[in-house]
This record gives sequence, C-alpha cells and structure tokens, in this order.
Amino acid sequence: MDLQLQGKTALVLASSKGIGKATALKFAEEGAQVMITSRNEAALKKASQEIEEKTGSRVAYQVCDITKGEQITQLVEKTVEQFGRLDILVNNAGGPPAGNLTDLTDEDWFEAFELTLLSIVRTVRAVLPYMKEQKGGRIVNVASSSFKQPIDQLILSNTFRTGIVGLAKSLSQELAPHHILINTVGPGQIATDRLLEINQMKAEAQGISAEEALKKAESTIPLGRIGTAEEFAKVLVFLCSEANSYVTGQALLVDGGLIKSL
Repeated sequence: MDLQLQGKTALVLASSKGIGKATALKFAEEGAQVMITSRNEAALKKASQEIEEKTGSRVAYQVCDITKGEQITQLVEKTVEQFGRLDILVNNAGGPPAGNLTDLTDEDWFEAFELTLLSIVRTVRAVLPYMKEQKGGRIVNVASSSFKQPIDQLILSNTFRTGIVGLAKSLSQELAPHHILINTVGPGQIATDRLLEINQMKAEAQGISAEEALKKAESTIPLGRIGTAEEFAKVLVFLCSEANSYVTGQALLVDGGLIKSL
C-alpha cells in the first residue's frame, strides 16, 4: 500500500524517545519530512541524527515545552519555515503524575490539564491556518487505553485522556469541511519508559519484583506480550497518511486485545 507520504511534513510532539520517536522514524521511512520536539535538546539532536542516518529523510528539531502556548506557536512557525508546509500533526505528551483523588492538589490538576488536554487545543489551533490553506491535513492524538477502561491510581490520566476523545470527536465535525481528519489512538501495554514507571509503581504496591509485575501484566494481554513502540507507530502513521481518506473522529486502541469493552 502506498501511504503517499513522500514530500509531506509531519510534526510529532514528545518525539525524542519512546512512541514519539518510533512514530517520527516511521514517517521518515515513508519519505516524509519530520519535525521532532521535546524539552531535551541533547536528546533531540541525537534522535534527529539517528533518524536521518537510517532513512535519508530530512529531520529537524525544536525544543518546546508544550504546556507553554507561545512555545507551541513558535514550534509550528519553525516547522513551516523549515519545510514550507505542515500536513500532519501528532499530539503526544508524557503522562501526568500517578495518584488517587486525595493524593493530588489543585496545582496537580491544573498542570495535568495543561499538559494532557490544553496542549492539544493549542497545537490544533496553531496548525489549522496552514492545513486550511493546503485544503487538507491529518491530526492524531496519542492518548491511553484509559479512555475505554480507567487505570487504577491514574485519575489525572483517566480524566484528561477521556477529554481528548470528546475534543477530537467535536473537532472532527468542525474540520471535515476543510478535509482535515482527526483521530485518537490509545496505547495499551507498550514498551516505553512510562510503562516501566507504572510497572514499578504496581510492583511496589503489591510487594513483588518489577519482573514479576511485568509477567503478571503480560498474562492479562490476549496476545501474551507487551507491544512495541514500532507496532503502535505503524497504526498511527497509517491514520496520518493519504491512504486513510475516510476515518475521522474515531478512538482506536492498540492494546493486543487487553481492553474488553465494546
């Protein structure tokens, strides 16, 4: 299948490592130009060089704290300045802190809102003028399987990841006349630093080793294993490609069958 990504420009947030980096690599392998971003310049420089060497595609980077509206605006402007266009936006961010209701302060809630939900509002608002001018675009939001089934001790993520789905469904109606498709993808148990952090938290709560907690987690997945960032990235890149011309406003899980809800 030809994804028709040659010459397209993709902006991938939180892309110096993990799911974001794997996604940036997949775009580059398909011939897209890629802007990667995070708060760590050294990690960005290393990631951009690795992806360029592996693929031969152009990869630029820009340091950005996505909780800052002015930095998001600068990021989008830099992307267009570098590549002349902006066709694809991948909204991705690290997860907010773990905790239950009584563990968290108002400040924790405000910070999680800015990181997880308001950042998407701001990035979509920033890219719209360019996508409208080009008469089309693709946006995918990386969320979590928690939009289908809440995860214990992750009340901040459970709340705001679900909000992402509602936002994207609403935006799918607004953006469809401009041929801009927007979808949300939720990873289940995918091998990332975030998964290791959550696994360690569960191990400590249960009084077992991290290895035992990981085996226990794998036993709940019908496919019997943790997924890879590359597997997740393949789904995301398809949704952002020209091969996807009719899927919008949807919330899709990539979880090896973990979540049983309809």
